[in-house]
Amino acid sequence: MKQRKVPLRKCVVTNEMKPKQELIRIVRTPEGQVSIDLTGKKNGRGAYISNNDESFELAKKKDILSRHLQVKVDPDIYDELHEASKRSRK
Repeated sequence: MKQRKVPLRKCVVTNEMKPKQELIRIVRTPEGQVSIDLTGKKNGRGAYISNNDESFELAKKKDILSRHLQVKVDPDIYDELHEASKRSRK
């Protein structure tokens, strides 16, 4: 039986290649709004972050999402990441 290919994505904080299910996607819509995409299917420019608190803290400290999404990201988005990661880990 042929094994299915697991989609890999790169974390913008740690630069590690991981399966897509282990990462959280943050998307910038064509209108310029930034939001968390738990489905992974929203339209727009996406960036993936590892689903752990250390990655979120480092991303917030260095403002990595603003650089990758090419738009100013509110600090509230980083707080939403913590909440979304807690929900997805349960």
